Amino acid sequence: MPVTKEILDEIALSQAEYNMIVDRLDREPNPVELGMFGALWSEHCGYKHSRPLLRFFPSRSPRVLSQSGAENAGAVDIGDGLAVVFKVESHNHPSAVEPLQGAATGVGGIVRDILAMGARPIALLNSLRFGPLDSAHNRHLFRGVVEGISWYGNCIGVPDVAGEIYFDESYSQNPLVNAMCVGLVSTEKLASAAAGQAGSVLLLVGADTGRDGIHGASGLASRTFEEEQELRPTVQVGNPFLEKVLIESCLEALDTGCVTGIQDLGAAGLTSAAIESAYRGGRGLILDLAQVHRREPGMTSYEVMLSESQERMLLVTPPESVETVRTVFQKWDVPCNEIGQVIRQPQAHILDGDEGVAELPIKQLTEAPRYRLRGSPSREQLERQQLSLGEVPLPSHGVPDTLLQLLASPNIASKRSVYRQYDHQVQTNTVIGPGSDASVLRIKGTDKAIALSIDCNSRYCFLDPYRGGQIVVAEVCRNLSSSGALPLALTDCLNFGNPERPDIYYQLEWCVRGMARACRFLGVPVVSGNVSLYNESQGQAVYPTPIVGGLGLLEDVNVHAQSAFPEEGLAVYLLGQSSLRPRASDLAGSEILQVAHRRVAGRPSIALPLEQRVQALCRQGIGEELILSAHDCSEGGLAIALAECAIPKGVGFLGATILSKLARRWDCVLFGERQSRIVVTLRWENTGELRRMAAEMDVPVLEVGHTGGNRFRLGRYADLPLSDLAEAWEGGLDRALDS
Repeated sequence: MPVTKEILDEIALSQAEYNMIVDRLDREPNPVELGMFGALWSEHCGYKHSRPLLRFFPSRSPRVLSQSGAENAGAVDIGDGLAVVFKVESHNHPSAVEPLQGAATGVGGIVRDILAMGARPIALLNSLRFGPLDSAHNRHLFRGVVEGISWYGNCIGVPDVAGEIYFDESYSQNPLVNAMCVGLVSTEKLASAAAGQAGSVLLLVGADTGRDGIHGASGLASRTFEEEQELRPTVQVGNPFLEKVLIESCLEALDTGCVTGIQDLGAAGLTSAAIESAYRGGRGLILDLAQVHRREPGMTSYEVMLSESQERMLLVTPPESVETVRTVFQKWDVPCNEIGQVIRQPQAHILDGDEGVAELPIKQLTEAPRYRLRGSPSREQLERQQLSLGEVPLPSHGVPDTLLQLLASPNIASKRSVYRQYDHQVQTNTVIGPGSDASVLRIKGTDKAIALSIDCNSRYCFLDPYRGGQIVVAEVCRNLSSSGALPLALTDCLNFGNPERPDIYYQLEWCVRGMARACRFLGVPVVSGNVSLYNESQGQAVYPTPIVGGLGLLEDVNVHAQSAFPEEGLAVYLLGQSSLRPRASDLAGSEILQVAHRRVAGRPSIALPLEQRVQALCRQGIGEELILSAHDCSEGGLAIALAECAIPKGVGFLGATILSKLARRWDCVLFGERQSRIVVTLRWENTGELRRMAAEMDVPVLEVGHTGGNRFRLGRYADLPLSDLAEAWEGGLDRALDS
């Protein structure tokens, strides 16, 4: 019977792809087989439009222990026999449909990716995007997502240590919920997802399998969506308490030495976990679905294979070790069932008791078609890059009111009301938590610490994907360097609209190219990641949003910096700039252009050689204990960066004479978002040494003021009580939520 368009639409396959499947099999697939192809050939699992572009990323370095794309997450050697495992992944469409469960299960899924590397999860980070909070629907999504993240993360006992939140109209129907997890493991205990030797037994451990999440990878994450009601059954339901014991039981099972392979059941459930594990090991498998423990009666083979029920792992173990492993899970009261075995021939034999339900070659399932399209910028994109200072009037309210208005903007305002809902001290590793440029976690048993950051300015990518991609990588590395850490590696999540549109594919390709160039220039490989496409509805795509998470290393946990001014009487310097001459590119994609003029326009710029030198100077200054605090200039520019340094500890700022001699375009100078700049503090007696180091490294520096008192002065342009700034900044997000 010919397949219908409705069936193909349900699993997000085209007619041409269906014909390709028939040609490869030399027959028509049955419903279970077609469902498996739909899942594994989905954009979410098969990376059809993105894999040809991902090769641009550098993925190797002397510290990288994993092969990008070959395992569940990236692993980086930090010395002392230890590796850090990390990855970021999206749960965007589920969060748009059911924000609490969508966000919660996004956290659960990324934690299991880290667990599948044999690592103990030690930190969570998140990057969130919503539409403006003057919409009741956007407020509903925001509150649900934050509650889901806090509920799940707090229950499993993994600290949420850093993140970012951004608001723009383009995300109104398509919130982005990207979760990052970091784990720690002995290098000798790194685990693999590969199925291993023929004759090995496949064990399914964890939650019962239900009907939740069916078609999550193919139907929800691999196409645009219009009606949320019809998609609600595709959203998974989480159980963080089970995940907690699943973490402990899996780690104990791995410690027995009896587990030769481990894979989480995430997108596409058992189909993806089993088939990809077999493929990585160059093997095949036999599965008996009748042995899968189920939550609901009457489930079909199709439903069992494609369910995305949470809190499940697939383990591979030799036959003689099954009882040893099973005993561990019995101790933790976690279900553990033998559901199949590994075979030598690279075939998938799927049974349901005595009935054969699928017979497919592993290679055909895992090798999805790849599309290398030709993108082109839209006319609107080229037009919005045009911006001159002459066409942008100065804000009518003056510097003090503009400063307060920007501090209260939800994109800049303090996110304390969000992260105070997260436990960021559990596990007692957190040295610097949320609110600084990067979080810092001690590595117990060593003198070391790691720094973590996650970031993206999607406006820059919207205006110029190539330069925006470079800036994303540079800013994440700058955040790490501002803590004193050496950036080691990155993970990314590429959030874009429909790649079949030439303008969207252009954004995707040139963001990747820009990111890759910055990675090579700054010496940081991309070791893991995820791609989330089709983030649009009613033809409205989200801004191109390539989220980047970064890992840095501090050799001495006691030698680090954070963003807040630490005390009074310190010199304040700006690294990366020696004059305050305005440039039109400073306003490109800036918060002041959006807030004061309701425009997103211009063309951002970055000079990677300068970026590299500025970061190196900052790290060296912190390492030699000259620099006492450091904060990068990003959204809102220099004035906002200085305010963000002053507010946390109530240490005032008094601008230097140069801030009384600004050019007429104070909007560019104070609030422009020029790249490669870091605000630092140091003792006056060390300023000469900083200048000497800066000259030696060819880094421009500028004295901008000193710390002290309880006021915030920008020369003759603004003189405000620090309490006024704190009120605007600390209450901005809550006021927007209550509006």
